[in-house]
Amino acid sequence: MNSQASLMTISLPEQEKLIHKLQIFKIQGKDKRGCSILCVIGKLFPARIVSVEAVNKYLQEKIYPSLEQRQFSIVYLHTGVNRAENFPGIAALRSICDAMPENVKNHLNAVYFLHPSLQSRLFLALFGRLIFTGGVYWKMNYVTRLEFLWEHVKRKEIEIPEFVYDHEEELDDYRPMMDYGMEGDHPRVYIDSTVEPAISMYSMRCIA
Repeated sequence: MNSQASLMTISLPEQEKLIHKLQIFKIQGKDKRGCSILCVIGKLFPARIVSVEAVNKYLQEKIYPSLEQRQFSIVYLHTGVNRAENFPGIAALRSICDAMPENVKNHLNAVYFLHPSLQSRLFLALFGRLIFTGGVYWKMNYVTRLEFLWEHVKRKEIEIPEFVYDHEEELDDYRPMMDYGMEGDHPRVYIDSTVEPAISMYSMRCIA
């Protein structure tokens, strides 16, 4: 994110209103374990014009109070994220994670990271343990396609932006010979209900 000096033309309340208007963070639906879902849309994040303070204040006031007493999962849509426009930076991510109340972290069941790029995987392999503290890093699961997300999230209960479906169509044109679907922090088995063989889910730590 930009420095505080560069954000002086936009007041803190205005930044919070912008975050709310864009619906970057939205609690909606449940996953198949019955956990509430916090959907985070990375492409909409205005990293160049909002401060870490504004994001933390918005989360503390509008999002976290609804998650303190219930299990929840995060669905993070990385589709269309551009480092120059909507990536907040390492320091900002660390600050946001550190500011998450412990009781909220304790209720976090899983993080589903949709459409991770190679760059984001390498970035998290290098810095993930430092940024996502309090056990959050080990709950991270990469999900390469929407079809694999629906194995864990109730499809009709979460609103997916149209640009995500557009990206899926692009992937159909360049689909790899083997799609591992979802990768987590510990080797385990992912089973697609439409396919007989089990597909291994490999650890993010193998990338480091």
